[in-house]
Amino acid sequence: MGGMGTDANDTSALTKKGHSCVRLEKGGRTLVIDPGGFSEQDAALGADVLLVTHEHADHFDELRLRAAMEANPAAGIWTLRSVADQLSGAFPGRVHTVGHGDTFEAAGFQIEVHGELHAVIHPDMPRITNVGYVVDGLVFHPGDALTVPERPVKTLLLPLHAPWNKFSEILDYVRAVSPAYVYDIHDGLLNDNGLAVLGRMLGEGGPGTGGAAHGHLTPGESVGLAR
Repeated sequence: MGGMGTDANDTSALTKKGHSCVRLEKGGRTLVIDPGGFSEQDAALGADVLLVTHEHADHFDELRLRAAMEANPAAGIWTLRSVADQLSGAFPGRVHTVGHGDTFEAAGFQIEVHGELHAVIHPDMPRITNVGYVVDGLVFHPGDALTVPERPVKTLLLPLHAPWNKFSEILDYVRAVSPAYVYDIHDGLLNDNGLAVLGRMLGEGGPGTGGAAHGHLTPGESVGLAR
């Protein structure tokens, strides 16, 4: 991918904000992905860049997004059309529609869009659109899909548990992406027992991730990111 400047190496911190929501911070700027209904109430506040992978309520909460946009008149939202159409009238010129293959810069973050469709929940349920985001060539958030990005990434945010996945699929997904680090997302439906079982399976007590180091962040917990 082109357009990656030297400051693409500066992404410094990732913070879990509950379920599938994460914050990335560098140089005084903040990017938030998927502040949905299962994330912390203030998950989107303070964001300069807001990315939404798809329209399901656990990823897209209109009130959280509106609060963030109203608090920061310079903030913008980048998302697929199904979400953008619900927001663009309220924030003209600040809601941007993106799709697979797009690249753009926002508030100093370099962002690539990968993927097109949500994973299959059941054949009786129509598939909706879903995109994932690679930020600064470093970390990939796939939304609700097991999209293998068309480029290497060091850190993968792994949808750990959902009505549309099973353990063998997520393990094979980690191996296919082949990151150095894996952090759980999409874990809001799990209790402590479920987290412990899946954590063990992705760690030394399981079949192995193919070399990726697996970590679980609690809401509000942060980790440093570096190339």
